Amino acid sequence: MHRHQRGMTFIGLLCVLALAGVVVYAGIRLAPLYLNYMKVAKAMDAVASEVKGDNPDPASIRALIDRHFTIDDPTGVTVQDVEITKGEDGVEMHVAYDDSVPYVANVSLSVHFEKTVKVR
Repeated sequence: MHRHQRGMTFIGLLCVLALAGVVVYAGIRLAPLYLNYMKVAKAMDAVASEVKGDNPDPASIRALIDRHFTIDDPTGVTVQDVEITKGEDGVEMHVAYDDSVPYVANVSLSVHFEKTVKVR
């Protein structure tokens, strides 16, 4: 009678752990980029709630965004990167930017962030 082995070999376990390590390391490297994006999104949402129903002009919205960016201090994004357009249904704030972080040697991880907030 043949006995069949069951389970994972040590080499198989090392391969799985190496793959999990690569993914976890990428997550660790990307976490600051997503935290920075959350600062930008929070500032835009706060400005939208502050000027809700006031029929604001783009200059006052830009000043409020600048104030929130000064407090939260997001990196890689400036007030000039936020596009403010006024339409019939209200004012819309839109920001789109790319951010990257070095991963290993000459390999980098690049992420595209985009956020649109409507003020009514």
